[in-house]
Amino acid sequence: MSGLTEPLLALLAEHPDGLSLPRVCKRLGVRMSVLLRELAWIGEEAIGDVAGPGWVRVEGRGEVLAAAITERGRARLQAARTP
Repeated sequence: MSGLTEPLLALLAEHPDGLSLPRVCKRLGVRMSVLLRELAWIGEEAIGDVAGPGWVRVEGRGEVLAAAITERGRARLQAARTP
């Protein structure tokens, strides 16, 4: 995974109801294209025939997309923080 995965999961873990994608970009200091690419790799949707790990969920909230951490994502974050 990229160097953005853990900071992204940690940020989303602080916000159980999720955060809008523009707010995530601002907090992490990344461009939307970078965030969308990361979410594609660690999200619930498959890329081709390869299922994503399902660490985050992206959902529409009115006119805005928001990202939220899943239970799998919480487990991944915990594993990454455990020595």
